[in-house]
Amino acid sequence: MTNTPPAEALLRLPYSDLIAGTFPPWVHRFIKKTGKAINSYDMIADGDTVLLGISGGKDSLALALALSLRRKWLPIDYRLEALHINWREYPVSPEHVQELKRFFEALDITFISQDAHMFHEAYHDDFNCYHCSRNRRRILFEHAQQRGIRIIALGHHLDDLVETSLINLCFRADFSTMQPVQEFFKGSLYVIRPMIEVRERVPARLDEVYDLPVVKPVCPYDQTNIRSRIKPIIKDLCSIDKLTREHIYHAHDLSCRIPRSGPLQHTASHESTAQGNE
Repeated sequence: MTNTPPAEALLRLPYSDLIAGTFPPWVHRFIKKTGKAINSYDMIADGDTVLLGISGGKDSLALALALSLRRKWLPIDYRLEALHINWREYPVSPEHVQELKRFFEALDITFISQDAHMFHEAYHDDFNCYHCSRNRRRILFEHAQQRGIRIIALGHHLDDLVETSLINLCFRADFSTMQPVQEFFKGSLYVIRPMIEVRERVPARLDEVYDLPVVKPVCPYDQTNIRSRIKPIIKDLCSIDKLTREHIYHAHDLSCRIPRSGPLQHTASHESTAQGNE
């Protein structure tokens, strides 16, 4: 006789519990660690408007959750908007886009889903992960500029930073990595990574425990790119020292901040939401 758990035990908890403030200590620690990075690098201040780059994966949804819940604890206020890029070559179903929209409405975050071509015409047949990332960033930048937003938040975490460090070191002879705060166009735009001190296992656990409307973005290079081959190497290193990721993080001189002479105001009006496939 097998001890099969009842179907109810396999169900995930509703994310509405998180929004209502009912969550376990490990979720509280996740939000606080995200807030710690925000404060350390002056990422978000009172009056700022932040555009979230949303893929629909666990990391970007975890970021949205942390930034939204964090607002309830602070004496400051900032506005959040979200742009979901829906690749025409590998589209997310309309039903799932609606699930994402309901999730962001519950978080009080303006949500837009924009259809776009993954394979930009400028790249011809020579397409890789770098080109995909650059194309996504181009779309985010254009949307932010149209909305008068100067801060874009991405869901990169500690594991992403470590993988980038090893890729640059081993294959480019350069000990550099992604920055918690990255300046573009002489300060007219900043990319921030609030989860830069959070291990990947945390958003993965959020997805396992709660019914977040996660859809894994389709990537034709998902199992063959360099990052996928670096991951087991990092896992082996961490079996020697469990703080390997943190050691690599602290080995970098991550000194970039957003200069603050006042809030980076959102110049578009509150009501003038950009149109998209909502």
